[in-house]
Amino acid sequence: MSKRKPKPANQDAPRKKSGITTLVMRVFEQNPGVELTHKQVSTLLDARDARSRQVVFESLSTLVNKRALQRINHHTYKLANETNLLEGFISITQRGAGFVSVEGHPKDIYIGPSNIGQALNGDKVKVRVFKQGNNRDEGAVAEVLERERIQFVGTIQVRNNDALMVPDNAKSGVEIKIPHDKLNGAQHGEKALVKITVWPKSAERPYGEVLVRLGKSGNNETEMLSILYNQGISPVFPEAVMAEAEQIGIALDPQDMKLRRDFRSVLTFTIDPFDAKDFDDALSYRDLENGHFEIGIHIADVSHYVRPGSAMDQEAFLRSNSVYLVDRVVPMLPEQLSNLACSLRPNEDKFAFSAVFELDEEGKIYNEWFGKTVIHSDRRYTYEEAQEVLEGKADANDQVLRKIDALAKKYRNKRLKHGALSIESEEMRFKLNSEGMPDGVVIKTSKDAHKLIEEFMLLANRKVAEFLSPKKKGQENFPMIYRVHDYPDPSKMELFAVFIEKFGHKINLNDPQHIATNLNALFEEIRHENEFSLVQSMAIRSMAKASYDTQNIGHYGLAFKHYTHFTSPIRRYADLVVHRILQEELSTKKHKYGAELGAICQRISKNERKAAEAERESTKFFQALYANEFVGEIFEGTISGIAEHGLFVRMDENYCEGLVPMMAIPSDRFYFDQEKFQIIGAKTKRTYQFGDRVRVRIDQVSTRKRQIDLELIAD
Repeated sequence: MSKRKPKPANQDAPRKKSGITTLVMRVFEQNPGVELTHKQVSTLLDARDARSRQVVFESLSTLVNKRALQRINHHTYKLANETNLLEGFISITQRGAGFVSVEGHPKDIYIGPSNIGQALNGDKVKVRVFKQGNNRDEGAVAEVLERERIQFVGTIQVRNNDALMVPDNAKSGVEIKIPHDKLNGAQHGEKALVKITVWPKSAERPYGEVLVRLGKSGNNETEMLSILYNQGISPVFPEAVMAEAEQIGIALDPQDMKLRRDFRSVLTFTIDPFDAKDFDDALSYRDLENGHFEIGIHIADVSHYVRPGSAMDQEAFLRSNSVYLVDRVVPMLPEQLSNLACSLRPNEDKFAFSAVFELDEEGKIYNEWFGKTVIHSDRRYTYEEAQEVLEGKADANDQVLRKIDALAKKYRNKRLKHGALSIESEEMRFKLNSEGMPDGVVIKTSKDAHKLIEEFMLLANRKVAEFLSPKKKGQENFPMIYRVHDYPDPSKMELFAVFIEKFGHKINLNDPQHIATNLNALFEEIRHENEFSLVQSMAIRSMAKASYDTQNIGHYGLAFKHYTHFTSPIRRYADLVVHRILQEELSTKKHKYGAELGAICQRISKNERKAAEAERESTKFFQALYANEFVGEIFEGTISGIAEHGLFVRMDENYCEGLVPMMAIPSDRFYFDQEKFQIIGAKTKRTYQFGDRVRVRIDQVSTRKRQIDLELIAD
């Protein structure tokens, strides 16, 4: 036996059997290579009474059975063979279990709650595999290699000797002890952003300090700030970034203007939401002498103002995109750029990066041109104003708008014929009063004006990607960012097929090339049925997620072989980088970006998901805030989700979604049938499934949990 004196793992005596296995394992992990007896382990854990020592012994046996420990002889134990160690990233469920994904490992490794150790959701960990099976491997976290994050949002609970931060998100957060001198003025019951400063191996909880006080829990401003900070999104820019932005003026340099193609005399306009402040894109139109016409797609020239390596560039990379919450926008760039210098505002000369096409009535492209321009927007349309013109309202530019719209429809039909997905989802928007409180709900649908802009942005993105891709087979490509979308996962599509069978629908999955076409046919068939939005939503969930990558695999959802993001550099960092790559190709053909583009793609894809999650959480909060005004009232709705703990119902009148707990379903004891994906009454055999029409009463609302509890009204 080694003579090295083992280190104590915990000075607090274990009182409960729950979690003791973790503490025992921690003793050995902190003493690698050391053989320890049951008595020594009990002493290190301060297990003095007979019951505690018995629990320690049982834990030792459990760990031996799991192959986490080796029994050397009848009395001594040590860590199992170190060859069972693997590295990967851990995802932790709501129930506290973990799954570690390891590159090259076919299946995730299951980590029981007692074997998580000090790992947090998203951390890079070293995991010890102690059980291999056909269904899954099991293991324990041996070491945290890299933290996904060390800053968390939660509520402060002040105690006599110290304080505790209880995280908003139990899945991704952790309770943090805060010494009184590290509270920085935070009061009991306040929300705050807290940073982990140290986590001793022997401690159950880490220690930290308050970085930002967010305010009283439940307050609108507090909750929005909490959502942002919880995703690692700061609502304020660093001083260095703001100082750099303030140096940028709105006036254009006459010398720079001479180097650009001048479109200021060409009819140019923007079409954007009524409340937009940053105008990324504009369209120009003019007739040509040969009977063709020219359409220019003009994009804000952000790359002119934001130079590589500058403070603004570094901050834009860290943020990766603008974030759109219900009541605010957190821009990727300071407003001096996003709303002023770069924005293609009406009646102002502006620098742009443009894609210009010579076309005929059928949309055939005869010539294309990419380059830096100077433009002058003659008119700013809202989507509503443009739609009125398309529907017949007289306007100075009505003929042009209708001509462009006709061309957009041809491009869209062509995409659909080539296998593009036809997704037309409804978007819920809250009407806010002067105090920022929800005053009603508006459902936004995509109309012709939206589709017009969409099609020409798609055209520009596709043509830029084609221009920057290898022209000949086998030709080596220079580093490039593509927007990619993979084929659907066959197993997920099979589950989708099972799901729609419950509504009496079928889909042919035998030919992967025509899945999108078959889906479009299904959507058209059920467009006016109750289950339409649910089926479409489930179809989207069955698809792969679009992302950024240096390897071009095409875009399945759009049916494009080449696709990138070029048209929104004010709000997306990917577009800014593509602008730089395009300009290098047009000018010097010497490309500065290299292998780092891979890391950039990973970063911006990850931040895109964080922004989407923040937007969802914002919507859920305002749903709860709005529904709180109607507690006790009855609404009609549609079952939008089914789970073991109850039914999710989306109410017709307000589009808010709430949960009917299983116990709140009257007239029987109900259970979840996973195979049939139904809620079934044990005695009555009454069933509830997706798409069923029901009546519910709003029982209670928690804005803190962003949750609406409903009660089902019996027929």
